[in-house]
Amino acid sequence: MTIFYSPSQDFPDKLKGSIIAIGNFDGIHKGHCALFEKAKEIANAKNCSAGVLTFEPHPRSVFQAPSEPFRITPINVKRSRIEHEGMAFLYELDFTRKTAQSSAKDFISNVLKGALGTSHVVIGYDFHFGKGREGNVDTLKEAGIEVSTISPVQNKNGQKYSASTIRSYLRRGMIDEANDMLGWEWHIQGEVIHGDKRGRELGYPTANILLDDTLHPSFGIYATLVQIEGDDKWLPAATNIGIRPMFETPEALVEAHLLDFEGDLYGKTLKVKPVQKIRDEARFDSLDDLVKQMDLDCRKARKLLA
Repeated sequence: MTIFYSPSQDFPDKLKGSIIAIGNFDGIHKGHCALFEKAKEIANAKNCSAGVLTFEPHPRSVFQAPSEPFRITPINVKRSRIEHEGMAFLYELDFTRKTAQSSAKDFISNVLKGALGTSHVVIGYDFHFGKGREGNVDTLKEAGIEVSTISPVQNKNGQKYSASTIRSYLRRGMIDEANDMLGWEWHIQGEVIHGDKRGRELGYPTANILLDDTLHPSFGIYATLVQIEGDDKWLPAATNIGIRPMFETPEALVEAHLLDFEGDLYGKTLKVKPVQKIRDEARFDSLDDLVKQMDLDCRKARKLLA
């Protein structure tokens, strides 16, 4: 998949006329995937490419300063999932306050027709765009652009797939429920950084990565699977996600103790996939009590992941 960055990068003529799926697409859940499938179906019929137009950073972070990170899929994970869905290209439109003030007419003229040269877009049924959300399906059609819309996609219980519902599940540690809505197994991705070596001192060395702008799931100890950059294998781990009440970490961390691994991981990119929450974070009366609990956590994680 080719990635284009607007406005710093020109869009090639050979891709103009492609079918474009438009949206924020945080999470790349089953509803989003239905939209991508529609775009690919139309592209196949018209013998052209199907791509994605999305907005970076997420408009929510421009309009309001979030109290905590909210993204299910920060940009690198989002790109990876869109590529996994078989889209030919991704066009990332730089979203600023100036962008937000652009009219729907300007968006159609400058971006859809001017930059992308598209005549057919695929959007959600409730998609709005432009200053004050003035643009909609009718606006696009009036401008001579063909529009295909996707109605709400629901699970077997009649629940609509939505990023807000998935965020709610993750914040409550309901990993299975979140994954069912996503259609893939959620993970946290980041580079291993140097920590305070507390885990090593206690006999449980950890690979630490920052959550950064990844949504903070329910803090606690998880049975996780960890994939190391350059290796397809998933390794079992007992992982603390949070602030470690015993040591009061100032910034939320992911600290993965890999159960069957020895080696230097500093600077490597890890994917940490929570499988099941074991317990909440807790403060202990002594380090000995903490070590005893860590031993129990590792045994529980190994059993859950067996």
